[in-house]
Amino acid sequence: MKKAILFLTVLFTAAMVLAGCGSSGSSTTSAGKEKIVIGYFPNINHVPAMVAKDKGYFEQQLGDGTTIEYKTFAEGGSFMTALKTGEIDAGLVGPGPAMNNYSTGADVKIIAGASTGGTVVLARKGVEINSVEDFAGKTFITPGVGCTHDVQYETYLEAEGITSQRIGGTMKHLTGQPAQYSAMLKAGKVDIAVAPEPWAAVIEKETGAEVVIGWDEVSFGETLPASVMVTSGKMIEEKPETVQKIIDAHKDAVKFINENPAEAQEITIKDIKETTGQELEKDVVELAWGRIGFTHEVDAQAIQDFSDSSYALKFLKDKPDFKTLIDDSFLN
Repeated sequence: MKKAILFLTVLFTAAMVLAGCGSSGSSTTSAGKEKIVIGYFPNINHVPAMVAKDKGYFEQQLGDGTTIEYKTFAEGGSFMTALKTGEIDAGLVGPGPAMNNYSTGADVKIIAGASTGGTVVLARKGVEINSVEDFAGKTFITPGVGCTHDVQYETYLEAEGITSQRIGGTMKHLTGQPAQYSAMLKAGKVDIAVAPEPWAAVIEKETGAEVVIGWDEVSFGETLPASVMVTSGKMIEEKPETVQKIIDAHKDAVKFINENPAEAQEITIKDIKETTGQELEKDVVELAWGRIGFTHEVDAQAIQDFSDSSYALKFLKDKPDFKTLIDDSFLN
């Protein structure tokens, strides 16, 4: 258990360091070639970028006149800053950072989906939970107040008439890094963990925690994108042919993942090891893999419904409208 937690902690720490490395996303190289910089995170929801990188799909689509570079990130804030400053041209990020930045006026467009699922609710070993009514009065933990996983969980519970103390209910809410969940569950500090993959797989394996709401049962679990391909509106306006080729390469990667899951898992383990210097255990990847879907399609209604729920649960002050956030014209 300690080994896995140490690994994942180092993984994300290393990713944060890597986020500050690499060259800038200028439009041309010294050899006069166009340079495209693709951003992604070293986690399982970002496998399409890893596969496209390994198979050379971006190079194949964009041709010899283009140089492809990759930049990795640990969290959405630094990714969005890189997109806004032109440090990267496109890449994979969670829908939350894209929506939040769009709401504050950032020039960001979701141009494809990448993955879905990956949010799992686990109960501490020994806690008696036989039905959803048993959640009342328990303590749960999520990565943040109003984060994607929190909204999914609280939306599910609200439908059952259970709410957190934040809005007058009985459930106590704590927040923290998923790397801490195993220790907190073992110490009895929390009863229920709402965890993204691969953390859920690690927690389940190492603590004996039981899955009480599966990734396909929690609200928006099968439809809400866990990661999306984004670029800027400026990129779409000035270089639509390049954006089309980026999307075509991305679609090739998603197709490969779905047709060759075993090889895609090997690529994932290898890419994360090359990026962070650490190696994920194969059985953890396999367990997490089964809770994630890979698709280039993006469900606009799911994103709007998710945002509407955030507003209904009082995470947002203003009701959002994302009609122009998504541009799926390159998918057809």
